[in-house]
Amino acid sequence: MPDVGSYFLIGLIAAVVTFVATPVVGALARRFGWVYLPNERTVHKQPLPDVGGLAMFIGFGVALAVAWAIGDLQPLFASNSEPLGVAIAAAIIFATGFLDDVRELSAPAKVFGTVLAGIALVYFGVVMDAFRLPYFGEFILGADFKPLVTVLWLLGMSQAINLIDGLDGLAAGVVAIGAFAFFLYSQELAGRDLILSSNVGPLFAILAVGVCVGFLPHNFNPARIMMGDGGALLLGLLLAVSTSVVGGRADSFDTEFVGTTYFLLAPIAIPLLILGVPILDTAFAIVRRATSRSSLATADKGHLHHRLINLGHGHRRSVLILWTWTALLSAFVLYPILTDQNPSYLPFGIAALGMVLYTILHPSVIAQRRRNGTPPGGIERPDPNQPTLFDTASEPGTPESASLSTVRDDEG
Repeated sequence: MPDVGSYFLIGLIAAVVTFVATPVVGALARRFGWVYLPNERTVHKQPLPDVGGLAMFIGFGVALAVAWAIGDLQPLFASNSEPLGVAIAAAIIFATGFLDDVRELSAPAKVFGTVLAGIALVYFGVVMDAFRLPYFGEFILGADFKPLVTVLWLLGMSQAINLIDGLDGLAAGVVAIGAFAFFLYSQELAGRDLILSSNVGPLFAILAVGVCVGFLPHNFNPARIMMGDGGALLLGLLLAVSTSVVGGRADSFDTEFVGTTYFLLAPIAIPLLILGVPILDTAFAIVRRATSRSSLATADKGHLHHRLINLGHGHRRSVLILWTWTALLSAFVLYPILTDQNPSYLPFGIAALGMVLYTILHPSVIAQRRRNGTPPGGIERPDPNQPTLFDTASEPGTPESASLSTVRDDEG
C-alpha cells in the first residue's frame, strides 16, 4: 500500500503548480480576450478571465507525472493502464470545457465531449464493477452495462460540479472538502484490505484536492479568475473516477468494520453523501426545469447559492454556508468509518439545526425580510417592482454588497 505521505506530496505539488500557473493563465486570458463579460444575468462590472481550468489542468498534469516517477506509487502504474486512461479522458473533457469557455459550444457538443471522455475511461478499464444499495444488496455489472454506467456516472458528476460553479470559490471549496473526505475514506478502506493497494481512486481524489487548494486563493471572492467549464468538467471527471473505482470495487463491509447499522450504507452511497451539496443542487435543478418544461441546459437563478443570496446572505457568507454543509456531511460519513462505531446522531443533528437557524435567522436575512415587507412569521417572494440583490449594482464601501460583484450564472 502506498504511503500516505506520498499522496500528500502529490497533492502539494498539484496545489503549488496550480497556484503559480493561475496568474500566468489569467494574464494570457486577458491578452487573448478569454474573459467572461457582464450581461443581463450578472451584476459584476468587470470582465473576468474564465479559463482558470487551464491552470488546474497544468497542475493536474505535472503532479500526475511526478506521481508516475515516485517509486512508492509504482504499484498504481505498473502493468496498469488506468492512469493513462484517466489522463487521456481528462485531456478530452478539459478540451471540451476549454473550447466552450473561449468559443461557446452547444449543449449537445459538450455532452458529446463528455461521453467521449467516458469512452476513453471504459477503453482503459476505468469502470465500476459493482455497486451495493443500502438494504437491497449488491448488483454486479455485466460487460454490457459497465460502459453505460461509467458514462452516466461521469455525466452526472461533471454536471453537478458545473451547476454549482455559480459563486466565487464555491465549486473549488466544495470539491476540495468532499474530495479530501473521500481520500480519507478510501485510505481507510485500503488499510483494511477492502480495496486493492493498486486502486487509483485515492490518487485522483488527492489530485482534485490539490488543484482546488491551489486555485482557491485566486478564485475566492473577490475572484480574479474563474475556473470556467474547463475546470468544472475536469473536477467532475476526477471525482467520477475516484468514487467509481473505490465505491464500485470495495468489498462488502462487515459489522466489525462499521458497526451494526452503518455497514448498510454501501460504498457507492457514501460518496453521494459526501458530495451531497452539488448532487442535491443538480437534483433540484432537474425537477425545477422539468416542472417548468424548460430545457435542462437553460440557465436560471434557482440554485442553492442563489437562494441564499436572495435570503439576504452576502456572497462570501453564502459560499461559507455551503462549504460548512459539505464539511458536516463529510464528518457524518467519516466518523463511524474512522472510529468503528455507530454514529452518535445527536451532535450532528445539533450542528445541522444550528446551521439551519443561522441560515434563516441571521440579522441580514431578517433585515432583507423587512426591506421586502415580509411579515415576521414567514418568507415571501420580493415585490417584483422593487430592486433585488441581483438587479442592483454593488454599493461602494460595503463588504457584503461588494462581494456580490461577481455573482454569475455560469452553468451553460
